[in-house]
Amino acid sequence: MSASNRSPENEPPEHRSTEHGSTERGPSGRGSRGQTADPTPWDPRLRALTLGLVSTVTLIAFEAMAVITVLPKVAEDLSGLSLYGWTTSGFFLGLLVGVVIAGAESDRVGAARPLTAGLVLFGAGLAVAALAPNMWILVAGRVLQGLGGGAVPAILYATIGRAYPEPQRPRMFAVTATAWVLPGLIGPATAALVAEHAGWRWVFGGLIPLVAVAGTGTVRALRGVPAPTTVDVAPTAPRLIAALRVSVGAGLVLAGLTGRSAPGLALIAVGSVLAYQPLRALLPAGTLRARPGIAAAVAARGLLTFAFFGTDTFVPLAITAARHEPTIVASAAVTAVTVTWTTGSWTQARLAGRVPGRVLIGTGLLAVSAGTAGFALVLVDAVALAVPIACWAVTGLGMGLAYSPIASLVLAETPPERHGTASSAVTLSDNLGTALGTGLGGAAVAASEAANGTPDLGLATVFGLTVIVAALGALVVRRAPSRIFPAADSTPAAS
Repeated sequence: MSASNRSPENEPPEHRSTEHGSTERGPSGRGSRGQTADPTPWDPRLRALTLGLVSTVTLIAFEAMAVITVLPKVAEDLSGLSLYGWTTSGFFLGLLVGVVIAGAESDRVGAARPLTAGLVLFGAGLAVAALAPNMWILVAGRVLQGLGGGAVPAILYATIGRAYPEPQRPRMFAVTATAWVLPGLIGPATAALVAEHAGWRWVFGGLIPLVAVAGTGTVRALRGVPAPTTVDVAPTAPRLIAALRVSVGAGLVLAGLTGRSAPGLALIAVGSVLAYQPLRALLPAGTLRARPGIAAAVAARGLLTFAFFGTDTFVPLAITAARHEPTIVASAAVTAVTVTWTTGSWTQARLAGRVPGRVLIGTGLLAVSAGTAGFALVLVDAVALAVPIACWAVTGLGMGLAYSPIASLVLAETPPERHGTASSAVTLSDNLGTALGTGLGGAAVAASEAANGTPDLGLATVFGLTVIVAALGALVVRRAPSRIFPAADSTPAAS
C-alpha cells in the first residue's frame, strides 16, 4: 500500500505531510506556513520515549552479545554441538510468534501491555537457560526468550512509525543502533570472563535483573503513545495460529535437515506444507516471489538476515574450533562487527535524504556478501587471524547500511494505522531468515562433526551459502520502491 493512501486526519499534527511524505518547511527549519520543525529523537517531547526504547534495545544487545560469545563453551559443557544451531534457531522461531502477537496487539491496544508481557517471558526464558541441565532444556529456554523478545522489535518499529516524524525515522534507527555499541564493546569480553571464572550459567542469570530495570522506564514512556484511532488489523487469534504454524513448520524443516535421513525428508515436506499458506497470509502479498514494491523489500530483509546471522552464529565457533583460540579472542570479532554495524547505521541516516533507500540496502547486501567471503579465510591457517576479523567488520558495515532502511521503507509505504502489522511482517521475514540461516548452518556443522570429527567442512559450507544468499538479496532489492526519505533538519542527534 503506497504512502499516498494514508489518511492525514488520523495522524498527529506534527506527523502530517505533503503527498510526497515530507513536512513542508522553509530554510529556517520551520514550515513555510510557520510550523515548528519536526522534533528530533532528543527533543523534550520525545526524550523519555527515546531513552526508554534505547534502554530496552541495550538490554537485548547485552543478551545477544553475551550468548553468542559463550555458546561454544555451553555446547562443550552440555555435550550439545549437534544442537548448536538450534540455540539460535529456537530463539528466532519463538521470536517469530512473539513479534506477530505483539505487532497486532500494539495496533489494537497500544504498545505498553504487549511489551510488558514480552519482557516477563524473556526473563523467564533466561532463568530456564541458566538452570538448564542439558542442551534440549537450554534450547527450550531460548525459545521462551524469543517468544518474549519478539515484543521488542515489533514495538520498536511500530512506535518509531507512530511517534517520530518520517524525516527523523532514519536518525532514530541510527540512535537505536548506537545502543549496541556499549554492549558490543564490553559485552563479549565480559561474558567470556564470566563464563571462564564463574560459569556460563551466570551469563544468563546475571541478565535477569536488567530486564526489570530496563523495562520499567520503557513501559512508562510507552503509555504516553496512544494506540491508533483507526484499527485495521485481523483478529489476533487467527494471526497467532498462523504464526504458530509458520514457526512449527520451519522447526520441522530444520529438524528434517538435522536428521539427514528418510524420516527427515518427510519432516521437511510436512513442515513446508504446514508453513506455506500462513506465511503467505502474514507477509505482504507477493513476498515469497519478491514482487516489486514493499514485498521485495520484506523479502530482501529475510535474505539479509539469513546471510548475516547464518554466519554470525558460527563466528565464535570458527575462531575457537578451527583456529583453537580462546573465547576472549572470539569476542574481538563480535565487538568489531557491532561497532561497524553502528557506523553503517549512522551513515545510512546521513545519506537517507539524498540516496534512495534501495541503493543503501543493495550496497549493504553486497558488503555483507564480500565481508563474509573474506571471513571464510578464517579456515585457512596460513592467513593471519586479523584478516578474517577485519573482513567480518566489513560485513557489519553492510548490515548497518541495509538493515534499518528496509524498515524505514516499509513504514513510509504503509498507512499509520497498520504500522504494527507492517512491523510484524518485516520482523517475521527477519526472524525466519535468521532461523533458517542458523538452522541450515547448524545442520552442516553437525554433519561435518559426525563425518570428520571437526566442524571445518560444515563451516565452509555455511560461509559459501551465506555469500550467495546475500548476493541474491542485492538483486531482489532492486525491485523495492525507489524512495528517497525526506531529509531531517540539521539539529544535532543528541544533546
